Parts: sequence; structure tokens; C-alpha cells
Amino acid sequence: MTEQTSAGEKLRVAAESVLGNIFSDGNTIEVLKNGDEIFPAMLEAIRNAETSIDFVTFVYWTGEIAREFARAMAERARAGVRVRIILDGFGTLPMDQTLIDELRSAGAVVERFRPVVRWKFWESDHRTHRKVLVCDEKVAFTGGVGIADEWSGDARTPEEWRDTHFRISGPAVLGLRAAFLTDWRDVGHRIDEADIAVDPPAPRGTVTMGVVDGSAQIGYNDAERVLEALIAAAEKRIIIQTPYFNPTDELITALIEARRRRVEIDILLPGPHIDKRVSAVVAQDSYFPLVDEGIRVWIYQPTMMHVKAVLVDDEFAMIGSVNINRRSVEKDEEVALLVTDRAVVAELTGHFEDDRAHSEPVAHHDEPSLVEKAVAKAVRPLKREF
Repeated sequence: MTEQTSAGEKLRVAAESVLGNIFSDGNTIEVLKNGDEIFPAMLEAIRNAETSIDFVTFVYWTGEIAREFARAMAERARAGVRVRIILDGFGTLPMDQTLIDELRSAGAVVERFRPVVRWKFWESDHRTHRKVLVCDEKVAFTGGVGIADEWSGDARTPEEWRDTHFRISGPAVLGLRAAFLTDWRDVGHRIDEADIAVDPPAPRGTVTMGVVDGSAQIGYNDAERVLEALIAAAEKRIIIQTPYFNPTDELITALIEARRRRVEIDILLPGPHIDKRVSAVVAQDSYFPLVDEGIRVWIYQPTMMHVKAVLVDDEFAMIGSVNINRRSVEKDEEVALLVTDRAVVAELTGHFEDDRAHSEPVAHHDEPSLVEKAVAKAVRPLKREF
């Protein structure tokens, strides 16, 4: 690298070194904060769809927003739009069966991704954790949000979760559609002419973006490799927001090495309202050694914090469905966006600063309770599950 190489260019090369050339120019990306912004944008895209809707999600639970999404997709299916829906067989168990019946009756194709009870029992622990919506091959959404009332609102109370989602247009849409098709093939459908007879999305903006298909495999997936590459390339600052923190040993080592070369590192995690208490204990087991190295850890207080974002050197973002935990990089189907845009990173950094203002720091002298230590020790043999 020359001295004139920007941080963004260096980080892009770091990603391409482990993933190949996955970037495209000419994209736009809109940051959507919390349900009040996320759900109206997604529903507008669904209601305006003219030819196709492709949708895969890990979480589809209950409530008014669940009914509204089903009604919107069913209406489009009745109007002749091709609607294809993939629901994770475990994450969407709480979904009302009547909504699935309504969608199928309207003409939508609804599939369960790896039902929990299946003869290939060894596959049941490998889920699709993706959240992807693509409409007319022109606009796409991804991020952390699930279809449930927990994500409604603006994180004003413990009942309204804090999350971020993204609206994308431009050539990167095809990468997100490809992630959908990976799961579509997995649920038994072949790739047909309609899947390949697609005009390339026209350039819509100026953002350079790459799509990482974090498909589950033996060993670590592409999401882990690019995380390690970005941390190794960081020079000034790393910001991590994740709801579930259980990094691999290699990622912990990479973070410690970055801190020792004087990279400022902040990690923001959910606090008292986390939806899985055992995940909080597992996170403590991982972050206390980092705090001892001078890495700052913040615990979000107002509600469940479900944001998934890694920001590096003010110029690069990794966003999407990937958690900084073992399941995301070893077991689950994921998708991530790599974004080289200072404005987007600045906006997400501003969101982090707002969230940090509502968080408590983990002090160097803090210690988990005896009960927490016992639980952490008990679940260590099962850390790949968290």
C-alpha cells in the first residue's frame, strides 16, 4: 500500500484478499433506524412490487405487524406478482399458521427452511438467519429486523427493540437476491429461467458495496474471514454493535492485537433486557479478557439492542444479519453488506454514539457473580450453540 492509499481502499483490499472481488459501484443505501422507519419502508416496497417479491427471514412471530406483512404480500400475490417466501423452520415457529394459509391461498409459495423435525436430523441445528427482502430485482432490504411486534416503535420502552435495517438499490441488489436463491435451492427448488433472465439493476448512486454470502459450511464461513481481515487492517478505530457476543478464539486474538497496536475499540452489547439471558453470560465470559486489554465494552440499558454493525476507521462498515458469535460464523446461513462510504459510516457512528449515551461501561474491576461464573463454565462445552 502507498502512503496515499485511503483507509477505505485499504479495507476494501483486505476484504477482497479473503473473498475475491465482490464489490460493485453505483449503489444507494438508506439507513433505517428502528421499526418506525423500517417497517413502513419495507411495506411500501412490497405494496409497489409489480413482478416479484423474494423474502427470507429467520424471525416471523406474532402481532399486528406480522399480520400486516402477510396481508401485503398476499394482496400482491393475488394481483399476479410472483411471491416466494422462505421461513426458517425454527425461528418462525411462533408464526400464526393462518397467515401461512392466507399467503398460500393467495398464490404465494411459502417454504419452511429445514423444519426442526426432519429425517436429516444432523441439519436441524443449521438455520437460515438471513433477513432479505427483494422486490422487482430493483430494491432490497437487509439488516437485523424480524417480523414481530418486538421491533415496532422507536426503542422508547423495553417493549420496543432497538435495531437497524437498510434499503439498497443498484447492482448490489443482485447479490442479496443471490443469497435468497441459495436458500431457495436448499428448500428444494431448482434455479430456473426466471431466476437468471434478470436485467442487471441500473446504477442508482455512488456507493461502493459488496455482498457477503455467509453460507454455513464445515469450518468458518466468509463472514468470519472478512471480520478477521477488517480487524487486521484497522488502523484507528473499530466499533462493534452486536446482540450476541461469542467470538471465535481467533477473533478475540485479532481484537487484542489491534488494541495493542493502539486501535481504539468499542463494543456495545445488550443489557438487562436481552432476550436470551444465557447469551449475556456467554458474552461476559468473552469480553472480560478484552476489557483487561483496554477495549471498551458498553452495556445498553433501555431495551433489547439487536443492531449488527462493525465500523472501521470511519470509512468502512460491515452490516447485515451477522452476529459476532459462533453460530453466525459456523452454523447459520447469513448475509452481510460491506460498505465503503464515509457518509453511511458517519451516520451509523452517530447512532452508536446515541446508543452509548444510554449505556453503562464495563469497568476493569467488574467481575461476574459466582452464579454467572458457574453458568459460563457449564456452557463452555456448548459455546458453538451461542
